[in-house]
Order: sequence, then C-alpha cells, then structure tokens
Amino acid sequence: MQNIADLRKEYSRATLDISNVLTDPVKQFEKWFDEAVQAGVTEPNAMHFATVNEQGKPSSRIVLLKGIEDGRFIFYTNYQSKKGKELETNPACALTFFWPDIERQVRIEGIATRVDQATSDQYFQSRPRGSQIGAWASPQSTIIKDRDILEDRASQIEKKFENNKVLPRPHQWGGYQIEPLLIEFWQGRASRLHDRIQFVKTDGVWKAYRLAP
Repeated sequence: MQNIADLRKEYSRATLDISNVLTDPVKQFEKWFDEAVQAGVTEPNAMHFATVNEQGKPSSRIVLLKGIEDGRFIFYTNYQSKKGKELETNPACALTFFWPDIERQVRIEGIATRVDQATSDQYFQSRPRGSQIGAWASPQSTIIKDRDILEDRASQIEKKFENNKVLPRPHQWGGYQIEPLLIEFWQGRASRLHDRIQFVKTDGVWKAYRLAP
C-alpha cells in the first residue's frame, strides 16, 4: 500500500475574496454549482450529509441534491431510514460538496424540515419507474438476510402496480428542505493557504467573514 501521508496536491486554479463573492451565499453556491457542471465534475450534486442522533452520535452518507427552492436545499429519502429518524429527533444537519476538479468545497449547516406532500408526489412521479419500484421495495437502513429479499419485494411491487402507468408515492418516502444558517466557500490555494469565506445568518441577515485555512 502506498504511504498515505505522501499523497499531496498543490492547488492553484483560482483565488477567493469577500470582494468577489455575491452577497447572497445561496446565489454564490448556484454560481459555483453551474461552474462545476460546466467543468464536467462527476455528479456535482453529490453531497456529504451528516446528522446526529438523540445520544449526540454523528453519522454521515452521500446523498444527491435535487433542487434549491426559496433558498433551501432539497433532497429525497426514506423517512424511516437512519437519517430520516435522526432528522425527526434532531433536525440540525450539515452538507458538504467537494469538487476536486475545480479545487472547491462548500460546507453548509442548517435545519431540515419535510417538504410538502405535493412536492414529494411531483418529484416521485418524475423518477424512472425502476427507482419508484426501489423506493417501495427497500426497507432502507434495516438489516436484511440477503439481496434476494429486495429482489423478491421488487418483483411483488412490480406485479402489484403492473397496470398502473403512474405509481403512487410510498407514505414513508419524501423530501427534506434544509434552511442554511451557515455557508462556507473553500477555494484551494498553494502551500495549504486556502481561501475560506464563511457566511453566517443572524436575524435573517447574511454576514461574510474570512477564515484562516
């Protein structure tokens, strides 16, 4: 195995300063997101999503951002999954986007609430049929004996809805919207002297600060 400590990369693509970021950090995120798409970053909407349970124990996973509405970041999942259960007891959460191709990272802290049922219905019915079947079939985050259980359940669901052109949304599946309270933009720089601009929302107003790397 290669010596992990020897893995290094120098960052030199761009700079970042308070004077050249938008005053609305959500708009600045959208600008950076579009640039990540244009640069051909693989799955630029993939985000590291962290939650905390009742005992204060954190857990994290990668999920996909599916939209930004009214300044809130939206994703969809099974409400009965580990992350869903943790959000119900503690809605505080964190998101991280890392786009190494353009040497950028965005870190977001906020509060999650469920989107309305109509929004969840609309998105669910826009998904490929296979993904809809999967949402019905998977008891997400629970222990299962083997994969055959999933495939059997998927077959049963497919048969149940074989005459349905549009599948109804499972009651245990839907969206969350995260209202950001902190958004930090990180631009890689040489010698690990990275640029970090952090926005904090207080009384409904965003204020920007430069952080030491």
